[in-house]
Amino acid sequence: MNSHITLFLIRHGETEENRLRILQGHLPGTLTPEGIRQARERAEDLANAEAPFDLLLCSDLLRARRTADIIGERLHLAVRPTPLLRERDWGSITGRRIEEVIRTANEAPGVESVEAMSSRARILLDVIRNDYPDAQRVLLVSHGLFLRVLQAAVHGKEIKAIPPMKNLEVRILGISAPLSDFSTSAAIEATDA
Repeated sequence: MNSHITLFLIRHGETEENRLRILQGHLPGTLTPEGIRQARERAEDLANAEAPFDLLLCSDLLRARRTADIIGERLHLAVRPTPLLRERDWGSITGRRIEEVIRTANEAPGVESVEAMSSRARILLDVIRNDYPDAQRVLLVSHGLFLRVLQAAVHGKEIKAIPPMKNLEVRILGISAPLSDFSTSAAIEATDA
């Protein structure tokens, strides 16, 4: 098992719902032509990386899966979808405009807790280590808010300390040892959804 893994975190391409500022949560989302262009451009950038990638995991939600398919095709990597990389479940406010619910989003019925998202982040890291022991350079195509939770876990910070990610932005995380307990913010902004 590798003691060092480098994660390349990638937020999915722009969606129609992003443009309308809708909380997508577990909705599939529809990539815009710009989102498809962004994915193709990022795939070219990644194809020119110094070293090849060993693994491509993505959220099983359509907007992330379509983004990962474009990247995987260019890099000749199989795309492995997993629900562990899903965006936050916004429960009863899924599909609503962010401006309508921003102040009460964390208290709405059925909204996934910060703790549950943090638990998924820890499980994901364990899955990568245990199920893909030879993977050293791993691409993760996911969603803005979940990727912030994952970064908070690795850096031992609160989520609010992690800046939002733009569509198709790449952030690199090095993982050298198992994560200990980490802090999370009790409230999360809805801006990445």
